[in-house]
Amino acid sequence: MTHGAVETPAFMPVGTQGTVKSLTPVDLRTAGVQMVLSNTYHLWVRPGHARIGALGGLHRFMDWDGPILTDSGGYQVFSLKEMNKVSEEGVKFRSPFDGQWRMLTPEKAIEIQETLGVDVAMAFDECLEWPADAARTRSSMNRTTRWLERCIAARKHPDRTALFGIVQGGTHEDLRAEHVATLAELGLDGYAIGGLSVGEPREELVRFTEFTAPLLPANKIRYLMGVGYPWDIVDAVRAGVDLFDCVIPTRSARFGHAFTSVGRVSIKNTRYRDDGGPLDPNCACYACGRFSRAYLRHLFTSNEILAPRLLSLHNVTFYQQLLTRVRAAIEVSATTDPSALASLQGEVNSWNRQPA
Repeated sequence: MTHGAVETPAFMPVGTQGTVKSLTPVDLRTAGVQMVLSNTYHLWVRPGHARIGALGGLHRFMDWDGPILTDSGGYQVFSLKEMNKVSEEGVKFRSPFDGQWRMLTPEKAIEIQETLGVDVAMAFDECLEWPADAARTRSSMNRTTRWLERCIAARKHPDRTALFGIVQGGTHEDLRAEHVATLAELGLDGYAIGGLSVGEPREELVRFTEFTAPLLPANKIRYLMGVGYPWDIVDAVRAGVDLFDCVIPTRSARFGHAFTSVGRVSIKNTRYRDDGGPLDPNCACYACGRFSRAYLRHLFTSNEILAPRLLSLHNVTFYQQLLTRVRAAIEVSATTDPSALASLQGEVNSWNRQPA
C-alpha cells in the first residue's frame, strides 16, 4: 500500500469522521495501530470529499501517515434505512445533518474514495437486515454484484487505491458460496465478508464466518467487516480472516467499560472507588501505567472528558496487543506448537464476562 505495509491479522480502529474518537494520531501510533478505517458517506456529507481532496487528501487532513480504508457507505444503507430509498441506480439518502437528499451511486462512492486518496476503497454494496429470506437476499446479492461491476468500471486510480469487494448472501450458505465464486472471478485486490454483525446471534456470526472465509482466495486479504469483540476476532482468525474493524473498543470506553486481561471492567462500579491498582495489571499503556482505577472512576463519575479518552487509549492498545499476540501464536502454531493459537483462544474466551 502507498502508506506502508500492514502485518496481518490486524485490527483497524474506526475513525468515521476522520478521527478515532478522543484519540490523536500520536495516541494511535503509541497504541500500535497500523491502519484506520474512515467512512465514505459521512465525509461526503461533511465536510465534503472535494474539500478534503483540495486540502491534500484525507491522510494530510487528519494527520495520519499510515494506511486508511474507507467503508463505501453500504453500511448506511442498513443503518439509516429509515432515511434512504434504494433503487438500481443507487441509494438516495436524507442527510441527518442538514435534511438534504443525496444520491450515492457506485460511481460516486469510487469518486469520493479516490478523491480522499485512501489506500483501500470498499465497493458499494447493499447490506441487508437480519433476518432476510432467501428471495430477498438473492435479489440484494445480485444487485451488490452489479454495483461492484460499476465500481470496477468507475476506477480512475487503481494504482493508488485498492478495491475490495464485499461478499453478501445473508445467512444462506448456498448464496454465500455462489457470491464468493462470482467475486473471485473478478480478480479484486481483497475480499470482505459483509452482511454479518447486523443483529444475528453470535452462533450465526461464527458459523457463517467459518463457512465463508475458507472459500475466499487464499492469496488475497480476507476482511470481516464490523467485528468485533476479542473472542470473535480470535475465532475468525482461526477461520482464516486477516483484517477487522469495529467501534467496540472506543464505544465501550465512552460507557466506562474496559477490556482487560482479567475480564471486562465497568469502571463506574462502586467497588473501584478505593482501588489504587491499575486498570489492567498486564498493560503498559499510559492509562494503566499512570492512573489508578479509583482515579478513573472519579473521572467518570465527575463527567470529565479525560475519562473516556484514557479508557479509549487503553482499549485500543489492548486490541493491538491482542493482535500482536495472535500473529505470534500463528507463527508458533506453524512451527513448534500447533496448539498455540487454540490456547490463546481459550484465554481470550475467559475474558468474555459481564462488566464487573
